Amino acid sequence: MSMIEPWHWFVFGIILILLELVITTFALLWFGIAALTVSLFYWLLPNLSTATQVFMWAILASLCTFLWFKYIKPKPKQQLVHTKAQQIMIGQVGMVTQNQVNTQLNIRFPMPILGSDEWPAVCTDEVLIGDRVQVVEITDQILVVKKHITHSYS
Repeated sequence: MSMIEPWHWFVFGIILILLELVITTFALLWFGIAALTVSLFYWLLPNLSTATQVFMWAILASLCTFLWFKYIKPKPKQQLVHTKAQQIMIGQVGMVTQNQVNTQLNIRFPMPILGSDEWPAVCTDEVLIGDRVQVVEITDQILVVKKHITHSYS
């Protein structure tokens, strides 16, 4: 008899999925789904060895992750042509992570927007790495940003 029971895989899967809510990288989600699937298979086929269970989990997690990146994950550049996507992006505030004379910026947003937390941009103002910028328009699949000024009321 195996030391691992089906409920162990179930709890492991739930824990990974709950951790995904905190980490928000979409990496742990697929490992959690794979663990829940192994739990179901092990419950249906109780004679599975521990090695088979672990192997099945590794294969399912890899397959789920591959399918996510290949078919499901939104492709940000393709989405910027839609009016709704442009409405979502305009007004967002992010931080400059790379700057090559304001003509080639990388902007990182606190949360992923349209499937990505980092986007290419150009800036109408002079900015430095670490400055906060706000999206004002989208031109040719590139974000156009301006320096974000926070107002403090005292």
